[in-house]
Amino acid sequence: TAGVHPHHAADFDESSVGLITRLAAEDAVVAVGECGLDYFRNFSPRQAQLDAFRAQLQIAADTGLPVFLHQRDAHDDFVEVLEPMLPRLARAVAHCFTGEHESLHEYLAMGLWIGITGWICDERRGAHLHDIVSIIPDDRLMIETDAPYLLPRSIRPKPKTRRNEPAYLPEVLRVVAEARGQSEEHVARMTTENAIEFFGLD
Repeated sequence: TAGVHPHHAADFDESSVGLITRLAAEDAVVAVGECGLDYFRNFSPRQAQLDAFRAQLQIAADTGLPVFLHQRDAHDDFVEVLEPMLPRLARAVAHCFTGEHESLHEYLAMGLWIGITGWICDERRGAHLHDIVSIIPDDRLMIETDAPYLLPRSIRPKPKTRRNEPAYLPEVLRVVAEARGQSEEHVARMTTENAIEFFGLD
């Protein structure tokens, strides 16, 4: 994917638009982003985040690529910016969803795919996801690592470092399947199919 994370939105300018647009034309690039809003850390001013988010949604609309979305502690502004653009976007995924029941229903009603990470494997912060992950329709669920972050805490034996990597995705799959009451084989098959469809993979 090609984009500017909200943490770096203060560095976003016209040259960023040109660079992302050029990258979007490359065969290897399958989505615009990760882009969105992060009011949890506010590493960039909120106005800069909003401007960069709007610009990248426009790039996604212009290129026809799906968009890879980030939202943390910015739900209302996120929806306000995103919703009017949805009719012009090919597809959109709420990356690393960690929200509650209400926001999940809202995102699904907006037509978003939902990405679940190792957050669901964290018994301290992610327990609520066990109760709502089954709400996600089979054809809208994605699983992801957020590597090098969010190492699944449920992995046994425990890795020597906290560095997450794609090799640990099966643990996210296992926990998601258990919470949904589905087999790991079923969840593996459908999330693979969803990724192929969403990103237009061969």
